[in-house]
Amino acid sequence: MRDDQPLATRQEVADHVGVPVGTLAAWAYRGTGPRYIRVGRHARYRWSDVEKWLDQHTEGAA
Repeated sequence: MRDDQPLATRQEVADHVGVPVGTLAAWAYRGTGPRYIRVGRHARYRWSDVEKWLDQHTEGAA
């Protein structure tokens, strides 16, 4: 399956989710954040993985 959107940077995901970049890095270290891809020394995210992660962390009544 191919995601047609370009991979997102950690900064782009942090801005989208509304958290500091350091929080995303900490989540990645602990394995609790959205799935990401290592491209060399850089973390890149598929938007579909970010949205799926957000859906999994949605709380409250529907």
